[in-house]
Amino acid sequence: MDYTEQVAEIEASAHFGDLIEFSYPIGYSHWGVYDGDGYVIHFAVADETQVMNTFRGYLQTVFPVCGDLLIGETKIRRVPVKEVTVPKGAHILVCNNRHALKPSTPEEMRIRRDALLDKELNYKLFSLNCEHFATFVRYGKAVCNQIPGKTKNKECEEATKVFAEIVTNYYS
Repeated sequence: MDYTEQVAEIEASAHFGDLIEFSYPIGYSHWGVYDGDGYVIHFAVADETQVMNTFRGYLQTVFPVCGDLLIGETKIRRVPVKEVTVPKGAHILVCNNRHALKPSTPEEMRIRRDALLDKELNYKLFSLNCEHFATFVRYGKAVCNQIPGKTKNKECEEATKVFAEIVTNYYS
């Protein structure tokens, strides 16, 4: 199945709050949260000007893990699933089974989503990344299971704290 067909399958089957995994051919993944109507919320590059978009594309060609990592500044964005930039050979899937946590209610997920949307954050590969964001929205705990040597399903308290403070401040 080609990438366009995979996106169509996600759009047809995903539900609000599902974790969307963009699995890269080199063994790492980019993560987002399905927001309904063909949209995903994810860590994206903060500056989407044409120059930055070209530079970002180049970085992702040279460093297919995720060129955005090297830019450092990211923004939580809501974009169509088909517009998430991924390297050639990536696969996209609904992936709610990689974290041994109980999902929050849709209402709790919406509260977190609303508070975090459009926030700019410094991307930190080991302590504040796209998987931390996606799991925080879905579960209320920031977890990243793809960091080598880290215990699986262990909360990254630093990331949870950053996200939780944004949510608290948004509603106070």
